[in-house]
Amino acid sequence: MQRQEKGQESKQISLLWAMFASCFKIGLFTFGGGFAMIPLMEKEFVENKGWISKHKFMSTISAVQSIPGAVAINLSIFLGYNIAGISGAIFTALGVALPSFIVILLIAIGFYGFSEYPLVINAFRGIRPAVVALIIFAGYRLSKNIDWSFKLVIAFVLSLILTGFFGINPVWPILTAILIAFLYHFAQAKKEREEQQETTSA
Repeated sequence: MQRQEKGQESKQISLLWAMFASCFKIGLFTFGGGFAMIPLMEKEFVENKGWISKHKFMSTISAVQSIPGAVAINLSIFLGYNIAGISGAIFTALGVALPSFIVILLIAIGFYGFSEYPLVINAFRGIRPAVVALIIFAGYRLSKNIDWSFKLVIAFVLSLILTGFFGINPVWPILTAILIAFLYHFAQAKKEREEQQETTSA
């Protein structure tokens, strides 16, 4: 019994360190923040490691978009908790956050000494379009896993217009969508209950 418990504990520790290593690697080599991390996290957590299903990953992203805070940290905490509980959330959050902390600290210490070098300037110029490409790719991958309907297309177009052309804060379309979805499902549930009552009484 003790051997079995030790074996399970050893597997749990190995899983936690593997999750930390994966998140550290993603955090170290991803430029552009949380949205650019999404396709890399999906590939690592869903395809490479099989720690979480694609459906659950999509649900996690939806939840992350609906709460305040950094996307990368929130996503790592959600994923880590779903896989290995509170310990998993801590290890994944640290894995994502540490590379940024270390890199930004080093840059803050020496940035003004080399920020005007042509090599550095050109490097940042090259990084920008790559970041945009990663974000677009993340949006494309997410769109493929959505069960599109006419209502969802309308919501997508309206959100795009409001945020892209009118400069509305993205928080408001997200909150509005949550409220509409809640009211719609509440009305549907009420309608189903009424139909069941009518069927029973008949």
